[in-house]
Amino acid sequence: QVQLQESGPGLVKPSQTLSLTCTISGDSTKSNSFYWSWIRQAPGKGLEWIGYIIGGEDTYYNPSLKSRASISRDTSKMQFTLQLNSATPEDTAVYYCNAWGVYWGQGTQVTVSS
Repeated sequence: QVQLQESGPGLVKPSQTLSLTCTISGDSTKSNSFYWSWIRQAPGKGLEWIGYIIGGEDTYYNPSLKSRASISRDTSKMQFTLQLNSATPEDTAVYYCNAWGVYWGQGTQVTVSS
């Protein structure tokens, strides 16, 4: 069994950096295979893929967020992080982390507001 848990501030001010961490625990047999993603869902909208990190340090981003998003990982802690610069109210959403396309965190609400 694999568990994912998102953590980070629930409230971010406009223009600041939105930063979230996903911690993976449980079955460690996949620990040498990295395919970890961030997805979000804004109020009243569908799921939006933000990006993922795979293999060594290869990262891929939604073109609409590429200029502001950064995903990194710390394999020693089985964690990966999302940073989204210059946050705007349009970044208000429930943010999910996903591992290997199969396992999901429960999601964390992030509100961008002054």
